[in-house]
Amino acid sequence: MNTHARLVQDYEAGIGVTASPISPAPDPGSNLAATLPVWALAAGSVAALTAAANRMRAARGLAPVAHRIDPARITAAFSSERLLRIGGQLPTQFADLSGFFPTFDGWVRTHANYPHHRARLLATLGLPDSVPVDLAVARIAMIRASDLEEQASAQGAIAVRVRTEEEWTASPEGQAAAAGPLVAIDRRADRGEAGLPTGAAPLQPLRGLRVLDLTRVIAGPVATRALALLGAEVLRVDPPQLPEIPWQFADTCQGKRSALVDLRTSGLDDLIAAADVLITGYRPGALERAGVRAAARPGLIHGRVSAWGEAGPWGERRGFDSIVQAASGISILEGAPSVPGALPAQALDHASGYLLAAGVIDALVARAGDGIGRDVRVALARTASWLLSAPDRTPRHPAAAEPSAAQVVRHGQVVTAPPVLPEYPDYAWPAPTYGADRPAWPLPTH
Repeated sequence: MNTHARLVQDYEAGIGVTASPISPAPDPGSNLAATLPVWALAAGSVAALTAAANRMRAARGLAPVAHRIDPARITAAFSSERLLRIGGQLPTQFADLSGFFPTFDGWVRTHANYPHHRARLLATLGLPDSVPVDLAVARIAMIRASDLEEQASAQGAIAVRVRTEEEWTASPEGQAAAAGPLVAIDRRADRGEAGLPTGAAPLQPLRGLRVLDLTRVIAGPVATRALALLGAEVLRVDPPQLPEIPWQFADTCQGKRSALVDLRTSGLDDLIAAADVLITGYRPGALERAGVRAAARPGLIHGRVSAWGEAGPWGERRGFDSIVQAASGISILEGAPSVPGALPAQALDHASGYLLAAGVIDALVARAGDGIGRDVRVALARTASWLLSAPDRTPRHPAAAEPSAAQVVRHGQVVTAPPVLPEYPDYAWPAPTYGADRPAWPLPTH
């Protein structure tokens, strides 16, 4: 069995649907070369999405689409930040205090791309925002890695100790991350109307379905971008007090609308009440504290993405792809204890995004029959545990090559990767102006 087919089978067994026939997919070789089987994770997550899309087509009486697994498209999509150009320039991917830093007794990896996360990290170090970076690095070098990890968590900052695979597997947080299905779909008590709207087409099997997107960074936006590609009407809502990183928005908001809502003064109940799907990336309880009530829509499909899973000792902690790699042992596997490394792409994020989209589609198919609301959950650390347990490691491998510069689409000053599915030459439209749309359904016709 191809390892990527194993992922599809693990996904489908976990949610309780009949296994799909999965065709072999050629390994692209050096584009996603790594010790761990990153290509299997990438191809498998995309194959899971296409299988779910065909289950939706069957539910709507549409002919299936024989989706191809295209190595060039997949490697471009998973490495999209390397292909992105805005005004001819490659944006800076990580801020000055995001990365690996030596500590008194090991390494930590930090994430401080957002200004508020940078401020919290500096506060953890007891330093002002204006401090030179070299002084912050020197302060990190004086602290034990585990102490910095705990102090950062207490401050709401993001820093983890770089662990070995064995350390992570033996830890309570690592065991919690590996528990449960790859994608969890849980029925709730609420029930709405069964059935599906009319008007879908084979390449637009989600047409007529509304998705409210409250996510940022990569995994959640990749999921909602995939749902938009398949025809869903997606409205992304961001808080005006926390501006988004522009290049990330340009890279993951194609085919969606964008609005700003201050949840401290305005609720989202009306938007949720008319939506079919809500996608969130909040930590447990944060959604409710912000005044967002998923119960405003009986039968809602609520897709949830987290770093560590919603249970276990790290369920309340923040995290990103790079942070999960560092904590779970991936960074040492892809580098060395003396010099940690990284996967050739932010594959945990992208794969989790496509798996979340697949789970949402399968939950919508199930709701069409019974009207029951469902929660769909993915976690970057659960995706990482699948990758760590997968066979076919290649410790001796060439350096990962850059994605092909031919695999791009151009819209004015913005160059981005095309959709991961080769049946679609481009998204319906490029990322819109940030916050330009009204927070209302229905949205204006593009």
